[in-house]
Amino acid sequence: MNQNNNQNNQGGNKNNRKNTLGILSIVLWAVILTAAMQLLVSALRSDKTDEIPYSTFRQWVMEDKVATVKMTSSQFTFTLVEDEKAAQEAQETAQQKNPFFPVGKTPVKQYVTAPLNDDDIIPLMEEHGVKEFGTDLVDQSTYVWSFILSQILPIVLMVAAMIFLFRFMSSKMGGMGGVGGVGKANAKVYMEKKTGVTFADVAGQDEAKESLEEIIDFLHNPGKYTEIGAKLPKGALLVGSPGTGKTLLAKAVAGEANVPFFSISGSDFVEMFVGVGASRVRDLFKEAAKVAPCIIFIDEIDTIGKSRDNRMGGNDEREQTLNQLLAELDGFDPTKGIIVLAATNRPEVLDKALLRPGRFDRRITVDRPNLAGRLATLQVHTRNIRLAEDVDLKKIAQATAGCVGADLANLVNEAALRAVRHGRKAVNQQDLLSSFELVIAGAEKKGTVLTEKEKRLIAYHEVGHALVAAKQKDDVMPVSKITIVPHVQGALGYTLHLPEEEKFLMTKEDLYSEIRTLLGGRCAEELVFDTKTSGASNDIERATELARKLVAMFGMSDKFGAMGLTTVQNQYLDASYGLTCAQATAAQLDEEVRKIIDSCHKEARGILEENRADLDAVAAYLLEKETITGQEMMAILKGDDPATADNYGANPS
Repeated sequence: MNQNNNQNNQGGNKNNRKNTLGILSIVLWAVILTAAMQLLVSALRSDKTDEIPYSTFRQWVMEDKVATVKMTSSQFTFTLVEDEKAAQEAQETAQQKNPFFPVGKTPVKQYVTAPLNDDDIIPLMEEHGVKEFGTDLVDQSTYVWSFILSQILPIVLMVAAMIFLFRFMSSKMGGMGGVGGVGKANAKVYMEKKTGVTFADVAGQDEAKESLEEIIDFLHNPGKYTEIGAKLPKGALLVGSPGTGKTLLAKAVAGEANVPFFSISGSDFVEMFVGVGASRVRDLFKEAAKVAPCIIFIDEIDTIGKSRDNRMGGNDEREQTLNQLLAELDGFDPTKGIIVLAATNRPEVLDKALLRPGRFDRRITVDRPNLAGRLATLQVHTRNIRLAEDVDLKKIAQATAGCVGADLANLVNEAALRAVRHGRKAVNQQDLLSSFELVIAGAEKKGTVLTEKEKRLIAYHEVGHALVAAKQKDDVMPVSKITIVPHVQGALGYTLHLPEEEKFLMTKEDLYSEIRTLLGGRCAEELVFDTKTSGASNDIERATELARKLVAMFGMSDKFGAMGLTTVQNQYLDASYGLTCAQATAAQLDEEVRKIIDSCHKEARGILEENRADLDAVAAYLLEKETITGQEMMAILKGDDPATADNYGANPS
């Protein structure tokens, strides 16, 4: 205890000495600048006066040349008779030319000389007609004010100016904090009442919450773990796609544990000055130790935690910051209750030393929610939303497969805004469905005017997708809605597929069925109009990507078998991948992909040829209504009247 106090006192003394030295350096520079200014003023004054030897001054007095003399203990300032006459003549000439010329504005040249101990000078000046001589009557306080104005005030002004300059540079150069404040952490400290978030506000992440509940229990009951000799991990790394709720989970842990919450972004550590980031890391852990138990949350830790390789050139500032973070993770005592949480969506770029046991050795995946998780998330976000009686959140959860928590929050908010725009007091099911379509396709583009031929092309294209999906075995992707109304994100129409059940595995036949469905639009264009349009570009791109994954990533082709040809690079961002095979193999891969595309294209066209009458009937009904539901399409395929089918959601209002 005493040792800790001594260390704190030593640290405080060091900071005080640094501050004192900083202030002294400012004062010293101010004195130097003040002296330089006074020398400059003296030099300017010397240009207006001539310095004369005392012997010359005495000689001029004896020759009746001196007109006035102002006497001080340090110098005699005098003027000559001929200079005063010249000034008087110049004054009169100026007044003749300009009657309003001010009196006494013509300057008279002055001379100065250093006085000697000469008792005869005053009688000599009286004898030779010096009309004015003497000294000004000055009050004693005048000397004090003169000293303050000439010596003290310039120093004070210089100190103030330099302090302002330092603060201005601090604000422009990374928050250096002024003298002695370089590198101070900008962590925002949230106490339990300020977070306002608990596990009740986080839905769809039950597995992640279970992993974090142990941390909360340790903060509440540390003795239960120390008695048995257990040590809680110092750090936990939250990994997941953007919008899955990593930051929200960290705040919920602090809210559940009722402990202080330090939140800082990884980018706040990195500055242009080498060593500033490391200083901020030290300051952050020092402040956290004062209020332990507590939680430190570092968002986007990949900013400072990237692997320390030199392939792309080193960054001394970032590497020093990472080294300091590693040292702090090793240095603090976990029994004090300091828990470090970090979040990233690029775990593959993190330094291995950061992830080893004893540092961020617990990895918690915050994944996209499943059907039950999406339903629970929607229930959380609609707690404060007034819902109509027809709202079925389970259907919305089924429609939003693959969405993260942020997407669902945005969906609910857009639905509430739509209800207000239409003058309703509650959000209905149509508002939720329309807001979902707004997220995936954008708002309707009401100003777009399509020709009749374009409308027919788009109608057959969209019905081609829907009919191929409906006629395939097991109804892999049931159709929910078909529309030919243009939308702002470039879609002139779209077919909305809503899965009846959520699948976590895709079989080879499932993948082939999806490729056929994607190519159904192009097949309908070729079959009915004997042409090809640019509207299938996105379908072709997605079908080709799916076929490439089928061969290179899933190992489902006959040619390559279970051979992996790619590696995933950004799993939680864009899920991009790179080829890990030779160029000759890549060429064979492209050929295998082309064979799959050609096979699925032929099969999709065969489905449409066999059901040409159904294709024409559904397309005609779509041209009439512009937007129809999957139930209406299925009624036409069964030979029933589509008007009697459920058209809920077909025409937003």
